[in-house]
Amino acid sequence: MRVTAVEVPTRVLVFGMARPDGTIDGGELYDVAAACDQTPEQIRSCLRRLVTEGLLERDGSGRTATFRTTPAGDVLRLGSMRRHELAYRQDRKGQGWDGHWHLAAFAIPENQRASRDRLRDRLLDAGAAAVNNGLYVSPRPWEDEVREIAGNLEVGDRLTLASTDDLEVGGVRSSRQLARSLWPIDELAGSYTRFVEDHQHIVAVLDGLRQRHTRISDADFLPGALRMVIAFQEVFLRDPLLPPELLPRPWPGRAARDLLLTSRRRALRLREAHERPALFAAFDEFVAKT
Repeated sequence: MRVTAVEVPTRVLVFGMARPDGTIDGGELYDVAAACDQTPEQIRSCLRRLVTEGLLERDGSGRTATFRTTPAGDVLRLGSMRRHELAYRQDRKGQGWDGHWHLAAFAIPENQRASRDRLRDRLLDAGAAAVNNGLYVSPRPWEDEVREIAGNLEVGDRLTLASTDDLEVGGVRSSRQLARSLWPIDELAGSYTRFVEDHQHIVAVLDGLRQRHTRISDADFLPGALRMVIAFQEVFLRDPLLPPELLPRPWPGRAARDLLLTSRRRALRLREAHERPALFAAFDEFVAKT
């Protein structure tokens, strides 16, 4: 699902209020949105779009309404969490590649152009890189995922899958050099580094508040949490999450994730209103297990 930069912050807030079962309480959503300087009309407009796009279902109206993510909405909600789980799991293990490249190729006629474009976008969203027109590569064993995507688009008969431990593209064979030539690794590294530089002071600020036994009000906690997550997601959603073996070391993406995790944990301990609705509660459940 590709959205514009204008739509992302409000959508992040709405989906960030989803409980583990996919429900969103309208009253809680509007309260948190107000604390984040989002107007009721912004939220209403975003909710209307999400319902129209088939990502949310509504029960009731106004602040008393309850929303629930549809199966399509769950793909976005749960897909984001799976990405986080994969990233942190790779960070902990420091490895994740079996040395094989996994290829997907397709030749789809012009009268199925919409399906062709959607298949291409879904492969890119799954972290693939384009080798040539209609040929994509991933370092992950993604065959089942690609078959499902192509099957849902009714182009499974146009799909070719293969894997190899000996890939050469444009005369390049070294795995790290291939990764750097196929994916924007240097650009991502720079973006992650800027995120760390822009937000690393937050840990010291939180430690200072803890030492002074000062709590954080929702007026500060919620907007701060939203801004930091949006800044992180802007980089994270472009990251193919390549295995550590294919990345420069130290990899700034790991430092960025550690900073996000540390800041979130410390801010939650200092939150003044523990009983109030929590933005990104689903992420906090994951944090508790990490």
